[in-house]
Amino acid sequence: MRNLAIMPTENRERMNLGEFAEEATIIEETAISNKSLHFIEANTQEVSLSHLKNDCITPVFAKDNELTVNHAAFIETVWEAANSYYNGETIGTPDIRVSHVIKGRIPEAIHKPANQLLESDKTIYYERAAFSIDIPTIYETVEGNKLNLSIVGVRAYNQMNLYSKKVPELFRLAIGFKNQICCNMCIFTDGYKDDLRASNTSELYRSALELFNNYNPAKHLYLMQQLGNTSMSEHQFAQILGKMRLYQCLPNGYQKRLPRMLLTDTQINSVAKAYIHDDNFGSFGSELNMWKFFNLLTGANKSSYIDSFLDRSLNATEMAVGINAALHGDEHYKWFID
Repeated sequence: MRNLAIMPTENRERMNLGEFAEEATIIEETAISNKSLHFIEANTQEVSLSHLKNDCITPVFAKDNELTVNHAAFIETVWEAANSYYNGETIGTPDIRVSHVIKGRIPEAIHKPANQLLESDKTIYYERAAFSIDIPTIYETVEGNKLNLSIVGVRAYNQMNLYSKKVPELFRLAIGFKNQICCNMCIFTDGYKDDLRASNTSELYRSALELFNNYNPAKHLYLMQQLGNTSMSEHQFAQILGKMRLYQCLPNGYQKRLPRMLLTDTQINSVAKAYIHDDNFGSFGSELNMWKFFNLLTGANKSSYIDSFLDRSLNATEMAVGINAALHGDEHYKWFID
């Protein structure tokens, strides 16, 4: 493991980073070649920060007309926190994906037929937004895959009551590693805030810094490296897929006694197809190591809607680590391999 990935900022600043310059250039080239790949897909579209700031209105709380923290402010605040905490590192431009556009009109266009509306007559904002900020100078290689440190944020207005008075708003924020081969996100428990509540950008900024400080990249990397040391047979893989499909149909009481599994039937089908066809992680006809299994799960998760993406990202880690332990005799995830 490279020391650069785990050293405190003050130690990194004293290092001569010239020895990493050539490798950093390679990382940038990889990012360009992978531009068609996205950390999330589903029904999302790519937008710029400028579009969110200049072309979108800001929703308000209906009872008191207080402003929400809009998507652009959320992204900018986290980006500023990343630049502060990881001072001296290269901080990438946010990759922004949005979905569920909410359309409106300016007052002057109220009586126009829809097919006669001009662009200047329309107002829009997006119900859901997700972004990813890469830090390409903090990286490691796991099982031949280059991983960059990455910060991911999610905002979904549908999970808030905008018809009430202003209350602390819900955000989701994670820091982990992004697999540069496939742009799959690897999320770890210590690197995820699933219920970040903030009323303004100052509170958001502090919460982001707290998350970055509590995250242990060395522990996360070690966990992922250990996955490559265990393999399962095709029979065991098929058994796990069958149990994952069965999990969805279990009675609630029975299901609650088992570890949670959040992937949908469609995503489980995607895991099965990728096992056969994926150029990077497919292992049809041979043993499948747990690192590849983990990436089959995170790859399938890219089809999640924005509001469930990070929860399922974390669950993919829980499933991979839990089943890995079960293959070594642990009882907690034993149901999935029996």
